[in-house]
Parts: sequence; C-alpha cells; structure tokens
Amino acid sequence: MSGPKKLAFFLPNSFTALNMGCGFVSILLSYQGKFYYGCMILLLGAIFDSVDGRVARMTGTQSQFGEQFDSLSDLISFGMAPAFLLYNRFLIDYGRIGIIIAFIYLLCGALRLARFNANISKVSASFFQGLPIPSGAICTVGLVLLSTEFESIINYAPFLMVYIVMIAVLMISNVPFNSFKDSDTIRKHKKAVLFFMFLVGASVLVYEQIMIFTLMNLYVVISLVYYLTHRKTMGDIFQWNESDVEDEEAPSI
Repeated sequence: MSGPKKLAFFLPNSFTALNMGCGFVSILLSYQGKFYYGCMILLLGAIFDSVDGRVARMTGTQSQFGEQFDSLSDLISFGMAPAFLLYNRFLIDYGRIGIIIAFIYLLCGALRLARFNANISKVSASFFQGLPIPSGAICTVGLVLLSTEFESIINYAPFLMVYIVMIAVLMISNVPFNSFKDSDTIRKHKKAVLFFMFLVGASVLVYEQIMIFTLMNLYVVISLVYYLTHRKTMGDIFQWNESDVEDEEAPSI
C-alpha cells in the first residue's frame, strides 16, 4: 500500500478513534460530577462519528475493519458513556433499580448495534430500523443538559426512569426513523431546508441546554406519529423473506 493510500486509510479511522476518546473522557467527567462538560464532549463525539463514514466514502477506503472499529467506538461513546452519565446524574441514589435502568439503556444500545450489523445489507437507506444509537445518546445527553439548567428535574426520578427505558426500547424497536438520506422533500426545497438548519444550529448554539433535548424529542415524537398514521403502508418495511437471511455473512457496520 503506497504512502498516500495509507494516509487515506488512516484518516477515517482517526475520526473513529476521536469519537471513542470523547466517550472515554465523558465517562471520566461524569465521575467527577462535571455533567455539562461530559455531555458536550459526547456531542463532539457525535460530530466525529458523522464524519468518519463520509471521509471513508470520499477517499474510497471503506473496509470491514473500519466498520467494526466504528461499531465498537459507538458502543463506548453512545452506549457506555451515556449510561454512566444517566446513572451518576439521576440514578445513583436508587441502588439496584438505578443500576438496572442504566444497564437496560446500555444493553439495548448494544443490541441495536448488533442488529444493524446483521441487517446492514437489507435495511433501506431511507429509514433506520429503530432509533439509531447516536440519536438515543443525544436524547439522553439532552436530558442531562436540561437538568443542568433546571435542577428540579432530578426530583422526578420515576419519570426520568420511564423516559430512559422508553428511549432504550425505541432503539431495539421496529419503528422506522427517517434518515433523510433519500428525501425528495429535501431535494425539492434545498434553500428552505438550509435556512431551517441554520436556525436550528443557531438555536442550539444559544440555548444548548434546552434546544438539544427539545429538538431530539421532537424528532422522536414526529417519527412515532408518522409511523402510527402510516402503519398500514410501513408495517412490513423491515420484514424479509427467509431466503434473504440465509448464509448471512459476518456482521459489519
């Protein structure tokens, strides 16, 4: 492999490693009680995660190694790190119940990644099968950030536990969540979408402790409503014939 090719192969994996590093640092910060910074470093990890795959496609360096490395990194940054944040922020005073709730989130995140690995060649690019683990992580990060703005939220632990379990269950559900990758609406209204994204970005920069939670949950609610109102036409979107699952190859992400 030539020098430039080696560099091109190394580049996307560097972003993946940075994503993993963000997850690791977030765990350390949550132990220190620095929840705001623990959340923000995870959001930085989500940015790195969104970049590595694009860089690999742009440089033509997609590989099974990179896919597996990305999956392991996601489990740490979007599974383990948010579970630590949730436990140390909301659940630490509730003994075994708190441990179980945090573990349920981590377990569902791992199952979500494993299912994605197994079905990557069959799932439509237009929809995610269940809530993606980065989106689930941002939902929980948004909840922790909201609690740094409104401390009284911590007093409503039973409701927070229900919310955490709900996000975990959505990750392993068959509810389709739009990926916006092949959206005709976006193609037809590029300027309007760009303006909307600018407004969203500006609002997040100004009111991150409120807007991240609000926007992510708005995405979840709209997706659920759309699924319930179009259930007849979307009910079998993730159903495959037996012939489709025979001789399944090793998982990749």
